[in-house]
Amino acid sequence: MNDYVQATVTVEQVGEHVALVTLNRPHARNAVNAELAQALEAVVRQTESDPDIWVVVLTGCGEQVFCAGADLKEVAAGNAASLFTADGGFAGFVESRRSKPWIAAVNGLALAGGLEILLSCDLVVASAQAAFGLPEVKRGLMALAGGLYRLPRALPRAVALEMIITGENLGAERAWQLGLVNHLEPSEQVLPKALSLAQVIARNAPIAVRESLRIARQTDDHSEEELFQMSRQARNYLVTTEDYLEGPRAFVEKRMPQWKGR
Repeated sequence: MNDYVQATVTVEQVGEHVALVTLNRPHARNAVNAELAQALEAVVRQTESDPDIWVVVLTGCGEQVFCAGADLKEVAAGNAASLFTADGGFAGFVESRRSKPWIAAVNGLALAGGLEILLSCDLVVASAQAAFGLPEVKRGLMALAGGLYRLPRALPRAVALEMIITGENLGAERAWQLGLVNHLEPSEQVLPKALSLAQVIARNAPIAVRESLRIARQTDDHSEEELFQMSRQARNYLVTTEDYLEGPRAFVEKRMPQWKGR
């Protein structure tokens, strides 16, 4: 993967098989404008197509805000549609098709569309100073980029509904206690912890990880019978890969497996 920088998003490979993506509008609290949406959509495509990237960490530039959501200056100017892309939806991300695990490294506030971006990730590492909220109703808006249904899946229903209709924030400690956050860390340890977690994932067989994640992501949308069928189909695919035999061989030979991702 070739590291590159766009005005609103930076991408770099950090360690083996891990990409670090940074929302890079600190002067605007990393809020989403048209440029950021297009750039993030391009990053999703790049990381998905790169066979050497197995896990992605997403963070925001600076120490105060992960992402404040939509740039309201754009919304007020009548440019709200430009914050969406054809493939990725809001921010070029919340509706994107991603097979690889994404970890949100939340270094501060994740509000409105910023929380919806977080909810589109698979795991969350947050600082003790982070906070999470959907304040759209305070501005006559609605959280239509996934927040209205993803938040009640991620939190107890009563807590999620209170956040949605009051617009008030949830603190990091309670978010961690309720399971929205996987790991709660001091501010300076958020990114190192997220990258360490990514490396743990990247040591596993990438196809097995992706197929497992694909099914796990859909548990709220299908019956057990359908999920069993999906699992059988995944196994039928997995047994045709080189990595399927590499795992048992490495165990027998008492060595670390050498995954090829095929």
